[in-house]
Parts: sequence; structure tokens; C-alpha cells
Amino acid sequence: MIGVVGGYGAVGRYAARLLAAQGSEPLRLGGRDPEAARRRLGAALPEAEWTAVDIEDAESLRTFIRGCRVVVNCAGPSHRTASRVARAAQAAGVHYVDAGSDPTLAARAGEAIGTAAVFAAGALPGLSGLLPRWLACGFDAVSELTAYTGVLDRFTAAGAEDYLAGVLGEDNAALAAWRAGAPCPGALSRLSAVTLPFFPRPLTLLPYLDAEAKAVARHLSLVDGRWYIALDGERLPAALTAAAGLDRAAAVEHVCRASALDAAGRRPYASLLLQLSGRIDGTPATRTVRVQAAGIAPLTGAMAAAVTVALLRGEVPAGVRPAAALPNPAPVIDVLSAADGCDVAVFDSSIETLTDTVGGEV
Repeated sequence: MIGVVGGYGAVGRYAARLLAAQGSEPLRLGGRDPEAARRRLGAALPEAEWTAVDIEDAESLRTFIRGCRVVVNCAGPSHRTASRVARAAQAAGVHYVDAGSDPTLAARAGEAIGTAAVFAAGALPGLSGLLPRWLACGFDAVSELTAYTGVLDRFTAAGAEDYLAGVLGEDNAALAAWRAGAPCPGALSRLSAVTLPFFPRPLTLLPYLDAEAKAVARHLSLVDGRWYIALDGERLPAALTAAAGLDRAAAVEHVCRASALDAAGRRPYASLLLQLSGRIDGTPATRTVRVQAAGIAPLTGAMAAAVTVALLRGEVPAGVRPAAALPNPAPVIDVLSAADGCDVAVFDSSIETLTDTVGGEV
């Protein structure tokens, strides 16, 4: 049995559909109103068990977890719920996958436990850290990385809160880069009207260097690295600038409104575009990978489900770790590549070359 906490929400629904398509385990979907969810979503998941669960109630959580082999937490905002659900799963001897994280759970990374507990198993962080490690497997060594993560979608309140916790979090060094093998504060600047391949319109680029990016840089022994949030629209960049001076509730409302206005009348998407340079068979080489889905919830849910499938197949060892630090990225990317609605493509060329050849195709 796979238990999906938050199984009625946007992320949970996508995770559940991919897990149902795999067919390896029955599904138990948990939330506050199972009957309403069954009426609304039951046709797409006819074999699922719809169950009430309140993650604020320890007994409700224990009852939900009982009988599960793995629990997948898609409830938000994850930075306020992850540790509670993770501890309940560990106490029950059950494997755990979380699309998000919180500071307490992140501080447990590397802890040895008898089950597998994988956190930050969403799009960003998660896939954003695992993808470069997967692409690097085809190189003898890598030296440079450039990564862009772009989303055009309407934020839910929980999604906006988690997004702000990451963008404005203490571990995110704005305008920083990885230079000469070490973090370099203030090395980059915000860029406007930038054209990238596979993005339909010019973008605003916000440089960042968070804990995941620094861990990837160290793992790959990078010399130089640049990471950017790519914003499609005028309102969300302004809202993020304003959010730093607002209380949490006002900042969340501001970001939700801005994202809805930017996305109005446009097709939603979530895209990761990443370039690695190094050596292959002793020769200088550059490769680019693109991952694309029809919005942030589909990509986050697909990633959480892919990690869960890899875990159930015995590809994820016991212990507490972020998804970006999984020892073998290939099983997760393989599942993700085969998932309906996710497009993964690798090119033997640079982002600059792709800009000239494919332009803004989506």
C-alpha cells in the first residue's frame, strides 16, 4: 500500500495518477474530505482508497499510515508539515518520500535509520539537483554548469508559501555563483528580456545559490556554476521583490495574485534547462538537458512519484537524504522520462546553439 498524504491536492493528484499507472501497489489517498474528493476525482482513480487524515492530529496520522509500505507527503506548505509526517512514518517503520522539506527534516540529512526517508523530492528542490548528477554520468569529468528553472503557472497559497520559503530562505544566496570551486557572493546580477530555447517569451533571470546547488557543485567538483530562476511575465518578479518587506500572509497573497495575472490566457508550463561542460572520452564536450511538463504541480507530483517507484524497486537505500543526493539518479530519471506529460530530452550542444536552432518552441 502507498499512502499519499495531500492526495486530493494538485501535486498529490499527479503523483497518485503516475503511481496508479505503475500499478505496483494499491493507493490510499488522504485528505480532510474524502467523500468530496472521491466525487470529484474518483473516476480517474477508481481503485484508490479515499481516507480522511489530519496531519495535525497524531492519532489520525498513525491510523492513515497503518498498513502502508511507503508514505508520500504532498501536503503543503511542506516547510511546516514535513517533519511531522516523516517522524510518524519512521515510528511506524514505513518508507517516506516528501515532495518538499522543512528545516528540521533537512537537518537530519545523513541520519542512519532502518527505512528510506527522501525529502525535497519535487521539482525545485529535487529534480533541479538530481538532473545535473544524472547528466554528468555521461562525462569523464565536468567543470561548468548553467541551469535555468522556469515556471509559468498559478500558485496555490501553500505552493506560494513554500516557494517563498525557498527563494527568501536563509540558505539561498541571491546573486551568488560558484566560481573557481567555491561560492562567490554577488558574482551575478538580475537579467531582463533574456531569450532561451524552449521558452516561448523573453525572461527575467534571478540568480541564486542555495544549499542544493552548493551540494551539487561539490559533488561534481565544479569549477564554475550558475543557477537562475527564469520568470515569464512582469508581475511575479515585482512581487518577489516586494515580498521581502511583507509579512508571510501578505507576501503569499501578493505572489498568488501576480502569478495568476502572468499566467492568464497563457499555457502553463514548468521547464528545467541545464547545460554541463567537461570532457567525454578525453575530448571537450557540452551537453544540454531539458525537462518540461504542463505546470509546476504535474512536474512536482511526477518527481515525487518517480522517487517512490525507484524506492519500491529497491533502488533507494535506507537513511535520510534529499532526493538530489540519491546515490543512483538513473532509476528516478528513467521513471520520470516514461511518465505521461513529462518530456526529457538531451542534446549534444550548448544552450546558445539551441537558442539559434529551436528558439522558443515549447
